Amino acid sequence: MANNRKLVLAMDQGTTSSRSILFDETGTAVSKSQKEFRQIFPKSGWVEHDPREILETQIGTAVEALESAGFSASDVSAIGITNQRETTLIWDRNTGEPVSNAIVWQDRRTADVCARVRKSHGETIRKKTGLEVDPYFSASKISWLIENVPGVRERAKAGELAFGTVDTWLIWNLTGGEKHVTDVSNASRTMLFNINKLEWDDELLGIFGVPRQILPSVVPSSHLVGEVSEPEALRGIPVAGIAGDQQAALFGQRCFAEGDAKSTYGTGCFLLQNTGTEPASSKHRLLTTVAWQIGDRCEYALEGSVFIGGAVIQWLRDSLGIIGSAAEVEPLARKAGSSDGVFFVPAFAGLGTPYWDPTARGLITGLTRGTGRGQIGYAALEAIAFQTAELLEAMQKDSHREIPELRVDGGASKNDLLMQIQADLLQIPVVRSTVTETTSLGAAYLAGLATAVWDSTDKIAEGELSGERFEPSISGDEAAERIEEWKRAVRLSLGWAV
Repeated sequence: MANNRKLVLAMDQGTTSSRSILFDETGTAVSKSQKEFRQIFPKSGWVEHDPREILETQIGTAVEALESAGFSASDVSAIGITNQRETTLIWDRNTGEPVSNAIVWQDRRTADVCARVRKSHGETIRKKTGLEVDPYFSASKISWLIENVPGVRERAKAGELAFGTVDTWLIWNLTGGEKHVTDVSNASRTMLFNINKLEWDDELLGIFGVPRQILPSVVPSSHLVGEVSEPEALRGIPVAGIAGDQQAALFGQRCFAEGDAKSTYGTGCFLLQNTGTEPASSKHRLLTTVAWQIGDRCEYALEGSVFIGGAVIQWLRDSLGIIGSAAEVEPLARKAGSSDGVFFVPAFAGLGTPYWDPTARGLITGLTRGTGRGQIGYAALEAIAFQTAELLEAMQKDSHREIPELRVDGGASKNDLLMQIQADLLQIPVVRSTVTETTSLGAAYLAGLATAVWDSTDKIAEGELSGERFEPSISGDEAAERIEEWKRAVRLSLGWAV
């Protein structure tokens, strides 16, 4: 029987797992597949992924999402790809073999290089890219690979190698090496892309010693890129949407109007606000980034970045062993009832907004003989909410407007206790999307716009996304006092690093 539904496949390649979700024209998830992959820690502060595992898990979940729902490639209108953004890969153009493991966005190995560049070129880079000079972004990671992997410098200059963030790596392989592209949102996270001119910048390339010939072409976020040639199960599906994960989530939350904001609670936490068609500079160390481009219209966002959000719960599970699964932290913390004076600063990868200190280190303070697993679990949830509260404070100062409610999504947003703590600290309602995987949904929307599944953002906005609301349950004075206590703990973390 013929399929009359319009289907879009979202490939959502994240920091700890690859997932694929098949959406229909109503934005409803038809099927989903997800698979975790290895996190590789060669040295303290180093974080890597195996590029082949990224590719295999992503393709595997895409095929499984189709097959489990009983569909084939011919039933799918388009593929939208979203990805962990700054993670850096370089590979051989002829063989497709990576020159090394991917260097993950959380990796801190280039902290010293960034410190030197910040002193000499920090303001120039900020004006051109909207970014703080930090190991977080791709430029210093590319530079490290060129300097430290034997033969890469010579091969890069000879045009034998290709650089890409994860979206570029996936598209290269899906199209059999035919397409070496990225979109404007991912390009804007490399620290090599001039967001005012929407092009690679020769001065920035010179600062980091990156040869232009390894860079991908830059395309709009909603754009017919090419068709899948491999694997056979996906062959012929157009790749038509590309966006970095946080920009995709902003789009998936339908933050189409200037001033709309969302926060995604994933491995990290990222608060973005649509600022319209002009880049807005920040006085409070937020990032200015490209949100997306559709046709000739490019829109921008302010972004606050927390490096360790939901990952702190993984740390409780994998490193401390005080929980067996992420789902256990909520009942454990609820039973404790509070952190009982414990503060947890999870600066495992330094601190992002508003501190931008890659040398900061994590700490837990306020421990007593009465401190147990529950108090530490509660403090971990509070740490996620405290960091997001600092982002919102900076964003409201920069945008000169109050954010009346915060739209939230991502895996950790399913935790009711965390969402209540967040509403209490922000003193505004927190509204959880009915679709927690709005990153995937945003990628699907962008691909569907390019292939006439949806004819406009107005059509997309017709459906209802707002789910449960969490209202503040403590006073503003109490919230302010708690945030000040948190900031004291952060200062201790920063001082410890000195």
